Amino acid sequence: MSAENQVSSAAVGEAESMTVSEQIQQRELAHSVGVYSKRPVAIVRGQGARLYDADGREYIDCIGGQGSSNVGHANPAVARAITEQAGILIGCPELFFNDKRAAVMERLCALTGFPRVFLSNSGTEAMEAGIKFARLLTGRTEIIAFMRGFHGRTMGALSATWEKKYRGPFEPLVPGFKHVAYNDLEALRAAISNETAAVLLEVVQGEGGVNPGKAEFLAGVQALCLENGALLVLDEVQTGFGRTGKMFAFQHNGLQPDILCVAKSIAGGVPMGATFLAAHLPDLPSQVHGSTFGGNPLACASALAVLDYIEANHLPEHAAELGTWFRGQLSQIQSPLIREVRGLGLMVGMELKQKVTPYLQALMQEGVMALPAGLTVLRFLPPLVISKDELARVVAAVEKVLSGEGGTGAEA
Repeated sequence: MSAENQVSSAAVGEAESMTVSEQIQQRELAHSVGVYSKRPVAIVRGQGARLYDADGREYIDCIGGQGSSNVGHANPAVARAITEQAGILIGCPELFFNDKRAAVMERLCALTGFPRVFLSNSGTEAMEAGIKFARLLTGRTEIIAFMRGFHGRTMGALSATWEKKYRGPFEPLVPGFKHVAYNDLEALRAAISNETAAVLLEVVQGEGGVNPGKAEFLAGVQALCLENGALLVLDEVQTGFGRTGKMFAFQHNGLQPDILCVAKSIAGGVPMGATFLAAHLPDLPSQVHGSTFGGNPLACASALAVLDYIEANHLPEHAAELGTWFRGQLSQIQSPLIREVRGLGLMVGMELKQKVTPYLQALMQEGVMALPAGLTVLRFLPPLVISKDELARVVAAVEKVLSGEGGTGAEA
């Protein structure tokens, strides 16, 4: 056999010895640009709050598409809406009017209490629009955001994001942004002025450690914005659509934002974002912003099905009830590693006294997928359709790995 044939046979033999999941991983890695740190598993199917890899292994999903799968995986109502709309009309730019777009705009505005909305394709796009609109409407340029906040990876949203590892490689960023400590009203009071266009705020910081804003802090932020003529821009990309126990997190505290940015679960995993303007703000000049795919009929049809499902199945109430139970169960785990359990609804963080990566690895070996939120926080964002029995299995797995009984697995 020639050397060439020997090499070819060896390659075939190596491929045959791989699992299906490993083969998929190799195919992706061969063409990836390298920006994603991936876990060594190929997910090929989902159902409700469960995920399945290419080798048939089942996982309880507490990642939830990073908060984009509130109505669960392979939701039949959403699948039907997408299938039906795909056979009618997929794309329709805002050069024209469209029935599905009109319907979803009406529905979203009724839910939020805002009269007008701009539709886009993602959370970072929703935030970019919010930043642009705030500068345009106030005639000011300064934007204040918060330490440990995360608002996206495009240049404007990235400028508002605090974490150096995200910002550093792309500096200089958009000028005019500054950051103050979260839950520290005096820090904001010292920073805000009549030159501030907007304050960007997460009601619960997600990426920054699952940190809920204190009621007095949130009310104070709004008051300072009013005093200084700055717009309050809320980032509810992760907290919206039932995640925190209400349809939107600002409803817990009676906040009245000037601009509201949402995305993730708005269309059940189909890419979509939205930026709302309060009634007191004027209309925007024609053609100052736009999006080719924003408000496309496919995403709008999916969003309508998602909103129907959330309301019909009372998912915000379900998240409130199960979230309280889940946090209580996690708090009862006896482990010296646990510093704090916190969150709102089914947006839950467990802060440890050491780095969480080994525990995320071990949880995956126990059949539970979870996220980090910074170096030391385990973050749980399950689909809101998850059951108490499934969450009980998550609690048992967390207790096991924190006790040292769970194995180490894939990199988180």
